[in-house]
Amino acid sequence: MQTLTLAAPPSLPSVLARGALLSPLKRGARSSGAPGMRLVLPGVRVDGARLAAYERVCGFAAGRDQALPVTYPHVLGFPLAMRLMAARDFPLPLLGLVHTSIEIDQRRALGPAEEYELAVYLDDLAPHRRGTEAVMVTEVRVGGEVVWESRSRYLARHRTGAADASDAPRDRSAEPARKPLPAVAEWTLGGDVGRRYGAASGDRNPIHLYPLTARLFGFPRAIAHGMWTVARCLAQHGVPQAARIHAEFKAPVLLPGTVTYAAEGSAFELRGGGHGAGEDRIHVTGEVLALDGPS
Repeated sequence: MQTLTLAAPPSLPSVLARGALLSPLKRGARSSGAPGMRLVLPGVRVDGARLAAYERVCGFAAGRDQALPVTYPHVLGFPLAMRLMAARDFPLPLLGLVHTSIEIDQRRALGPAEEYELAVYLDDLAPHRRGTEAVMVTEVRVGGEVVWESRSRYLARHRTGAADASDAPRDRSAEPARKPLPAVAEWTLGGDVGRRYGAASGDRNPIHLYPLTARLFGFPRAIAHGMWTVARCLAQHGVPQAARIHAEFKAPVLLPGTVTYAAEGSAFELRGGGHGAGEDRIHVTGEVLALDGPS
């Protein structure tokens, strides 16, 4: 795998614009394997003002003496991941990619004053019953040691070309009934959550900003960032200093709206709140496990 060392973070607006322009050329693209480029960004320092804004919008405890939120390295690596996925040799269209899950391994608490090296690469492109799935890996190193790592899965939906049993409608009557986790809190989300998170994270995807911009992409209203929903859940749940986190994105959260955070033991979920028709709809499921290391 080739390694390209960057002198500065990629400009997200430029990267996203490039990805949008190239997306129509990639519709229906097929590929086996993955492009062999690994992006590295050394000397990364955390911007205190952006970190504070991120902590506020996600509900994490603030303060320079605190460790970084466990999800914050994803924000640091996001521009690198977008550059890879917006590149001409990435076979899937950036527009329409759906973030379906993330797994995080944090070996220890990360200090806001430390210097980090980021590395991002595409680990796999694999057939999926609904299209093609890309697995993007982000690594954070200190002194050459990996202290944080994530694996994000993104789905590009397209016709698979061959009928498969997994494409057939599922008989959910044969599946065991899922027991909801006990409700812990109900959150009322304002219509500005996407704009606030976008300002803190740099991810200003139009589907998260305003009803009008979201409607251009088929949503009735703006939707919350998937990584905001996970971060908000983890801020409430609590995370050991060394931890493994797995979260799956099930359905978008419309803004404004009401959601219920539920948890039991290591498991958590975010589901529809209030007493409307969508109160049982699951938006996010996840689990937090302690790893060997500091607690």
